[in-house]
Amino acid sequence: MVYNADGIGRVQKGTLYISSVWEEMRFSHMLRIAAADMIRATKEGMWTTLPSKRGRDGTFNAVWTGSSTRLPIPDDSVDYVFVDPPFGSNIPYSEVNFLWETLLGVFTNVVPDAVESPIQHKALPDYQHLMEQCFSEFRRVLKPGRWITIEFHNSKNSVWNSIQEALTRSGFVVADVRILDKKQKSFKQATTAGAVKQDLIISAYKPNGGLEKRFKLTAGTEEAVWDFVRTHLKQLPVFVSKDDKAEVVAERQNYLLFDRMVAFHVQRGVTVPLSAAEFYAGLAQRFPERDGMYFLPEQVAEYDKKRMKVKEVLQLQLFVTDEASAIQWLKQQLTRKPQTFQELHPQFLKEIGGWQKHEKPLELSELLEQNFLRYDGKGEVPSQIHSYLSSNFKELRNLPKDDERLRAKAKDRWYVPDPNKAGDLEKLRERALLREFEEYRESKQKRLKVFRLEAVRAGFKKAWQERDYATIIAVARKIPENVLQEDPKLLMWYDQALTRSGEDR
Repeated sequence: MVYNADGIGRVQKGTLYISSVWEEMRFSHMLRIAAADMIRATKEGMWTTLPSKRGRDGTFNAVWTGSSTRLPIPDDSVDYVFVDPPFGSNIPYSEVNFLWETLLGVFTNVVPDAVESPIQHKALPDYQHLMEQCFSEFRRVLKPGRWITIEFHNSKNSVWNSIQEALTRSGFVVADVRILDKKQKSFKQATTAGAVKQDLIISAYKPNGGLEKRFKLTAGTEEAVWDFVRTHLKQLPVFVSKDDKAEVVAERQNYLLFDRMVAFHVQRGVTVPLSAAEFYAGLAQRFPERDGMYFLPEQVAEYDKKRMKVKEVLQLQLFVTDEASAIQWLKQQLTRKPQTFQELHPQFLKEIGGWQKHEKPLELSELLEQNFLRYDGKGEVPSQIHSYLSSNFKELRNLPKDDERLRAKAKDRWYVPDPNKAGDLEKLRERALLREFEEYRESKQKRLKVFRLEAVRAGFKKAWQERDYATIIAVARKIPENVLQEDPKLLMWYDQALTRSGEDR
């Protein structure tokens, strides 16, 4: 370890390493700087008066060192929490301090050290458990309805999911995830090819007391579902823009609202009363939709007003890696432009280059048939196709929906169904997924190498509703560990099943 107290930045701080360029510093120089720091700190009362020192705004400042699993702070007393926690195995903090602690003769208690470390015999589940304890304490001291911000920096999906799962299990509700560009890169970011170049910022809130009280009275009913959605929508940003372009607030999309609602119920041990199809239909009936996002009635006017001042809405970039992302990609394409199979197929083949090895390959035709509708040229042209054709072809404008020319142009185009028809499709798809899940459950294989992730998710959800925790645990143990750790939905069902059944991982 090289001393670096003069602020010049000769070395990488806080890290034990062999430097490629070494610059010696005189011991007397280091001692003089350290002594000056100690004298200044003593004069300013750092060691005795800081905890009782008032800030300029009249508030008290306090510095405390200890474990975040046990905070000496009263319940519901903190306005805001910002935390930059340890991330998996990034930095083994207590081990980095070992040389200094050897000299001092005082050693860190590594038991509550929230890291992944083979030296400390701590795997990812241990790290997640410790982070959950910390987040539970943050939730305890935070006032109802107030916010926590977590800065995240790690290249592993499994660590990202562990942080999110720990955050949700502790009772927080995630409201926003976005990139933080700190402009200046660290030494590791600048020199390491696999290093993450930007941090992620997670914003979450502690549900207010009113929601929790109402939920206890109405848990397991539709009323509880829509009460949660209204409260959650109220917390989300209404309009986000950058460079004169509006950005999609991802958390306002129907499938993410559904995921948050399900997580809220599951973490409280309550049966989810609505299927995805029923939820989407109810969402469309109760809340106005703009650009694929849902708003409270009082929020939509603000969005419309600000939307008129920007050129366009930027679409979220989707990477197709599995069935769920493929469906979202198809929905994005068909919402923009209803298309035939022949038009979609070459685009689809280009997108599936990153398909995950464990995910069962699916044909485009199967995805379309299970999730979308095709106009067969009979009867009136669906409004989704009619709107696109009349806007993009002059000769087809102002024609009735049953006009022969319009029907000929619309024939064989796939389109996104309205919520009611989507519900019927969802039920058929769910039956197919559950049949496939039964095959996995009855399989004699110890490990499933290739499987349909959506089928496992559907099966876990059904088993949870039926309190069949043994099935969730049994099938989860057939899934490769890395897949389980990197899928937030599977991890949520599995962790909760273990908790309810009293088993350990």
